[in-house]
Amino acid sequence: MRKLLGSRAGSVTASLIGFLFFVEFVSGILQGFYVPLIPDLVDYLGIRDADFNIFEGSQLLLSALVVPILAKLGDMYGHKRILLISTVLTAGATWWLAFAGDFTSFLIAWTLQGFYVVWLPLEIALIFDKGRRTGHAASATRKAAALLIVGLEAGAIAGALGGAAVFGAFGGEAMLQQSMVPTMMVPAIAVTLVFFVILFGVPESEPLPNRTLDWLGFSLLTMGLLLITSGLTFLKFNGPQLWVFAIILLGVLVFVPFTKFELRQKDPAIDLRVLAQPNMWPVQLTAFLIGISILGAQAPLSTYAGTDPGEVGYGLGLTSGSISILIGLYLISMIVGALLFPLISRVFTPRTALIIAAFFVAAGYLLFIPFHLEAWQVFTNMAIAGLGSGVLMGAMPAAAAAAAPRGQTGVASALTNTTKTIGGSFASSIFAIVLTIGAVQVAGSTASSLFGYMMVWTICGVGALIAAALLFMVPKLSFADASDSSELDAAAALAAATPTALLPDARLSDSESSSS
Repeated sequence: MRKLLGSRAGSVTASLIGFLFFVEFVSGILQGFYVPLIPDLVDYLGIRDADFNIFEGSQLLLSALVVPILAKLGDMYGHKRILLISTVLTAGATWWLAFAGDFTSFLIAWTLQGFYVVWLPLEIALIFDKGRRTGHAASATRKAAALLIVGLEAGAIAGALGGAAVFGAFGGEAMLQQSMVPTMMVPAIAVTLVFFVILFGVPESEPLPNRTLDWLGFSLLTMGLLLITSGLTFLKFNGPQLWVFAIILLGVLVFVPFTKFELRQKDPAIDLRVLAQPNMWPVQLTAFLIGISILGAQAPLSTYAGTDPGEVGYGLGLTSGSISILIGLYLISMIVGALLFPLISRVFTPRTALIIAAFFVAAGYLLFIPFHLEAWQVFTNMAIAGLGSGVLMGAMPAAAAAAAPRGQTGVASALTNTTKTIGGSFASSIFAIVLTIGAVQVAGSTASSLFGYMMVWTICGVGALIAAALLFMVPKLSFADASDSSELDAAAALAAATPTALLPDARLSDSESSSS
């Protein structure tokens, strides 16, 4: 690994990646640990199954709102410092979660735990900052991002397996009230360890001096995101009603004054000129479109796999254990995809790797339309989609960091997470409506219900195809290293084409910028 990432002073070292790998491993644990415990948590809290969706929605909402702000603070004051602050908040919420015994306390704690979502964008920005001094920031970040995604998905697998095992070791369902607290303390201990790993093992980045935080800009951004994501949540639970669409439309309209205000700022919350560059906006839109399948399609796939074909005429009739194997295969394929990303980028170009990955996601979901009757077909489709998703999970924040000028790598990487979250929320709402309509029509025929699932797979596949088409608009040598002379020529041409893309106080020399 040391040879892979470099060992010169100021470069991305193996020790740095090792520490951040552990951070992402724990992030994966947080995402996987509670999944097998959901039925028992429902009984423990005395709530309904559907109420758990409120926890998930509130955490996604918080992450969409706070990630851009925290990433910007990382660009201003140092990414390690904000990484530590977000870890303290996550640890506090996770400890609170262990002792929360009622719906309200659990909801607040679960929501606040969502601060961990900013870890990956901050890590990508920190890695890019370290690699910038060597002229190999882009390639080092791609390799590191691939390893971080491996850590994330490995943690998710370990969390899913460990959650059930730990709960059983402490007594399981037979001793529900006594076993839940010590079980929930395990991820809290893991997050606490993360704080000390970052504190002692991760060096600080070098932020640009004399930065300011655009509070009004972030307030408008937060208001717009809050209205849009809230509207999408209402759409999921209340259906397509006029007042729901009015909330979403109001959120979209907030971005009109936001845009006008940001274009007048010297140090804006979101630099829209940078966002408009041809090596940036397709990446952000790709994050939105891929979020449809990565975050929105997993629940429909699980319900389809568990549906008994003998009763309704479709589905696989898998047990919960078999569904876990299906999810595990998907995560493993994502790990393989993440590891292949640096190799494909080196053989071809980073842009080509992104395009290939988007086509893999599209192929995986579109194959569901003709091939969904047998378990091996579903497993194969998920593996194909997982390969592409694994590439894109690490590639999108790394590509955004490479496309951003110095001082904006954190917020650029974070925006891929925000747009991905909005894409997932949009898909979750639309899929809920599509499947509900199918369930109503299934009274006289099973075809309509199956048609609902086919619509889900079609939306995922077509969304990925659109993402691939958008990525063709990215300049061919975007996201490559600044030390590559051909990339420098491309960067100069790009800068000449967009002379107002960078702030006057954030311009870089060729040796500092990878693609701006």
